Amino acid sequence: MRILGLTIAALALASGAGAQTGAPAAGVALDLATRRAAIVSGVRYEMSLSIPEALAAPLTGTTTIRFALADTSAPLVVDFETSREHVTSVAANGKPSVFAYVNGHIVIPAASLVQGDNAVTIAFNAGDASLNRNNDFLYTLFVPARARLALPVFDQPDIKGRWTVTLEHPAAWQSAANGAEIDRKTTGTRTTVRFAETQPLPTYLVAFIAGDFKIETAERDGRTFRMFHRETDAAKVARNRDAIFDLHARALEFLERYTGIPYAFGKFDFVAIPAFQFGGMEHAGKILYNASGLLLDESATQNQMLGRASVISHETAHMWFGDLVTMRWFNDVWMKEVFANFMAAKIVNPSFPSVNHELRFLLSNYPAAYEIDRTPGANPIRQVLDNLNEAGSMYGAIIYQKAPVVMRHLEALLGEDNFRDGLRDYLQQHAFANATWSDLITVLDARTPIDLQEWSRVWVDQPGRPTIQTELTVKDGRVSKLAFRQRDPRGRNLIWPQQLRVAIGNPSGRQMLTVEVKGPITEVPQAAGMPAPRYVLPSAAGWAYGNFVLDRATLEYLTTSLPEIDDSLTRGSAWVTLWDALLEGQVPPAAFLDLSLRSLPRESDEQMTSRILGYASNTWWRFLNTTERDRRAARFESLLREGLSQAGTPSQKAAWFGTLRNVSLTPGTVGWLQQVWAQKEKVPGLPLAEADYTALALELAVRQVDGWRDVLHTQLGRIENPDRKGRFQFVMPALSADVAERDRWFASLKDVANRRREPWVLEGLNYLHHPLRAEAARKHVQASLDMLWEIQKTGDIFFPKRWLDATMGGHSSKEVAETVRDFLKHLPANYPERLRNITLQSADELYRAADITKNK
Repeated sequence: MRILGLTIAALALASGAGAQTGAPAAGVALDLATRRAAIVSGVRYEMSLSIPEALAAPLTGTTTIRFALADTSAPLVVDFETSREHVTSVAANGKPSVFAYVNGHIVIPAASLVQGDNAVTIAFNAGDASLNRNNDFLYTLFVPARARLALPVFDQPDIKGRWTVTLEHPAAWQSAANGAEIDRKTTGTRTTVRFAETQPLPTYLVAFIAGDFKIETAERDGRTFRMFHRETDAAKVARNRDAIFDLHARALEFLERYTGIPYAFGKFDFVAIPAFQFGGMEHAGKILYNASGLLLDESATQNQMLGRASVISHETAHMWFGDLVTMRWFNDVWMKEVFANFMAAKIVNPSFPSVNHELRFLLSNYPAAYEIDRTPGANPIRQVLDNLNEAGSMYGAIIYQKAPVVMRHLEALLGEDNFRDGLRDYLQQHAFANATWSDLITVLDARTPIDLQEWSRVWVDQPGRPTIQTELTVKDGRVSKLAFRQRDPRGRNLIWPQQLRVAIGNPSGRQMLTVEVKGPITEVPQAAGMPAPRYVLPSAAGWAYGNFVLDRATLEYLTTSLPEIDDSLTRGSAWVTLWDALLEGQVPPAAFLDLSLRSLPRESDEQMTSRILGYASNTWWRFLNTTERDRRAARFESLLREGLSQAGTPSQKAAWFGTLRNVSLTPGTVGWLQQVWAQKEKVPGLPLAEADYTALALELAVRQVDGWRDVLHTQLGRIENPDRKGRFQFVMPALSADVAERDRWFASLKDVANRRREPWVLEGLNYLHHPLRAEAARKHVQASLDMLWEIQKTGDIFFPKRWLDATMGGHSSKEVAETVRDFLKHLPANYPERLRNITLQSADELYRAADITKNK
């Protein structure tokens, strides 16, 4: 390659010791990042960017990067993964500079640089891949290392920089960035906005928005909050705004009090983005949220209200955990996520005093973590990462759901106050800088005699979970022996030290025993002599983590009499354990569904009702065949309609109605739902919103009701918000009864431009592969698998796993299972191991369902 008269080879030779960086690898390799962090410091970015109104026109800008350089023996690598044509010019220290463009990097020769202070100015056309451009708005999303897809930067978390941003855009648009707005000037049809310099930020937290947004403002506790949104339903905004502002204010107050450190980033804005890729993203001073999770409908369930409070608390907690103190490298990305989830649980609890929060912690974390940890593709909490181009695939349920369980165990080992004080020390020591898991463990290790390094090796550094089997011997109506045998299903001979909180059920009531597990066999001498129990549940109290293999008597009792247990947390633990038993083939799916149908009318806890409805729905579509569904449909639907009628609140009714809409098969129920959609029937006590009618239209279409196409087009006409209308229009072909039309829709996804709005794509895929369409969709599974690597390269962090889940979620046939196995068997040697693992994760339930249905 020859650029501006300078070959890469000449650049490397001219730099002597810098040959290692004269031709950097694609992405951001660990060796490049490590060396760069050692020699670059004091970074400041001054960026001016012009945003055109026309979607096809590029954003143009200049960035001046000021920094101190400790070593000029090597070229300097600036990350900018677009193309050479996107770089207009490069100047170093006031003089035009030659440069090479190599594998997505601008390489500046050492001769253009000086030891000490430097200023590099780059004029460029921004790349579009991480700008999320729409017709009348855009938002940046640079996590985990996607800033370089749009801007020239040092794209690694341990080179923090202070940013001064100037945006020029259409005068009718609003804009916001990490820093506070300090100046706004309008000339004709264009407006220029200058934003104040930020605190030091890693590039993944740098963000700006611009477009047709409305702004809501409120003051809480002397602090001004601003909410940017695109919602056209003024009543919905009015109904939600105060709760949203209140939740943010409470989260900030708690975190300042808990950490002993004031909020560090000045102004506090947040933005409700339609069809945002995540629940939220913690950009300092300007959080992005998915609008549907923030602006709730009147029919919102308790889980949705709790979910909104949790995501607000989670993103606000990141202002300390992730933004103030940032991981050094993305192998420790879990640290910021675990503390955000961990703090969110503490923050949300007082706002919902009627909710059983121990039960919520169990249901929010354990099932999702188990979905991954039970599979051969499970990953450890802390992973190895050689290049940031694979950082996106590190996210998932292990860091979001397993890690909070592990952190709660760690807090219990140290004690709440001791743990909190250790976190305060950690935050104060590393404020506005970077830290590793080892840094935190060193702080906490000094506060306890427990060997946290060894504890961490098992819980944090290794994948999987223990299998813990109950061994119960009863003689003459009394317990002669109770023990728990722990084993490592992966054959590594690991022992997971933890506490079991064991519920022992007797006719006289429930007794709790605390058992410390430290070896392969743990006997419980205090149980000797007890009356023969109805059940022994080592997973009780929502505490211990593992695959719990129950004794035969307990399994029989739970599958027949689980509703008799009067404690909701114990019932929740039992349901989670029974789901494992179903997947392991110990409980037949039909028996599990029958237990669900017997339990639902008696369940008094709304969280448990939602969980059982979810298990029943999953069993219905995934583990029962058509004959079994047809035999049970009338009973299932009748029970759901009765539950809907008897539910006491709109939140409870919404859970019942959502399940009925999801599983309905009989002509009577489907016809009634069509009348509800047509607004000829009402659901007493449940106010339905546009989102409910939209979901109904989609479910009716996938069932191919008479006039299904008219249903879709009528619903399209009902939707007034342009963002929601665009989404519905995008998904419509995936619902068509015409197989060829569905095939064309799927084929269109091979063009990356048609995958930009990832939530739209996933909704369409879910309906394309709906169980009622599984036979026709089977042919698309191979193509979806073949696209996975490209999906990982071009999509955001959760997209590859969700792409696979949507592709496989409607299937349970041995043919599709074999397609996936064959794909994995013939992967090329250079195929990313993480993509192989997430394929195994997504396929696990498919494999189990195929095995169960094959054996019927």
